[in-house]
Amino acid sequence: MPSPELTRFARAVSRTLSWSLSFYPQPLLNLRRRSTTGTTPAFPFLNVLGFAAYLLSTTCFYASPLIRAQYAARNPRSPEPTVRGNDVAFAAHAAVLSTVVWSMFWPALWGFEQEPRRQGTTCGIGRGVWGIWGGCLAGVGVTAVVVGVNGGGGGGGGGGDDGKGWAWIDVVYAVGYVKLLVTVIKYIPQAWTNHRRKSTVGWSIDQILMDLLGGVLSIAQLLIDSSLQDDWSGVTGNPVKLGLGNVSILFDVIFMLQHYVFYRGANKVKEEQYDDERQFLLSRDEDEEVIRHG
Repeated sequence: MPSPELTRFARAVSRTLSWSLSFYPQPLLNLRRRSTTGTTPAFPFLNVLGFAAYLLSTTCFYASPLIRAQYAARNPRSPEPTVRGNDVAFAAHAAVLSTVVWSMFWPALWGFEQEPRRQGTTCGIGRGVWGIWGGCLAGVGVTAVVVGVNGGGGGGGGGGDDGKGWAWIDVVYAVGYVKLLVTVIKYIPQAWTNHRRKSTVGWSIDQILMDLLGGVLSIAQLLIDSSLQDDWSGVTGNPVKLGLGNVSILFDVIFMLQHYVFYRGANKVKEEQYDDERQFLLSRDEDEEVIRHG
């Protein structure tokens, strides 16, 4: 029978691989179709913000002596954060891939076919999404100012290394909550776009299936870590990781219902229409090329 540590390691690796691999189907689909139609730029745009925040927060919990000391002070029965090296690696990988996918909505870079941009948007991004970006940055900034004024857990003022009062760990938590907020919101524009179009063509279902597996394994890893430490404060002390898994699973189920149940027939028809249109455009381009060189 494998040891608990080996089981925890295996689940951690499996979760990281599942979630990491989930970032590849969409850009590969965009490359194959030479198009981003069917997807909304808000999703990768919010992902860039979310995973940058997640990378910062996980790195602090994993590598910062000050943050780890303040975490231990607030969680004496379970002094070690449940953030692992695979969490940091996943966050860095996700931030890079999210940036690549967002760049695909810039015709000057890739030349992909785009959805017509609606009025009232900037770079295809609505005011509400830009507001979320600004609000998140402002929230973290205000938290940092409050902590700085009150000592920051550096030995002076209100917060000390014991983590009581305002401390720099609160800024890290604020950054982590940015990722949680983004995860709650980022799926909504795409789910609404699918509903409006009555189709999921252009939106890769493979990424959703891998994301679902990653979410389940993420929660399992968090529960196993806390169980091995015999202290469930490891769960309450890492609300971002717990929330990420649950929110991801909820929206993954919604997307699966849209793809396999609600719009199943429409997807086939729209995909055939898209293939016919692409074939017609390619044939027309070939004919024009022949005429120019004829």
